[in-house]
Amino acid sequence: MKTRIDCFSADCPSRALFDQVSDKWSMLVLISLEEEPVRFNAIKRRLEGVTQKALTQCLRKLERNGLLSRHVIPVSPIAVQYEITPLGRTLLQPFKVMHDWTLTKLAEVEEARRVFDQRNME
Repeated sequence: MKTRIDCFSADCPSRALFDQVSDKWSMLVLISLEEEPVRFNAIKRRLEGVTQKALTQCLRKLERNGLLSRHVIPVSPIAVQYEITPLGRTLLQPFKVMHDWTLTKLAEVEEARRVFDQRNME
């Protein structure tokens, strides 16, 4: 018997997974790994505004979920490189659709914000 997943239930594991893969850093990290494996510091330089702590937590979360793999490069000093997994690649298309939507609808959203803000200032 197959268990029904109720994504509206507070204890549904799908909610936790959705939260983990849909945050801004996870999306940007996975997209930054699309072309080739990348070292930690290169990811950090590319993602303006991310702290070392936030990036480390994000990478661990993505690795735990099987969306990227971590490889230690035995050089001095030791380096770490990340690579998107086949499972992680399955998220690239939905992320790109979402990104395209934000670019296409940005003007409409900004207008809605302007109207909302103006209405709430009165």
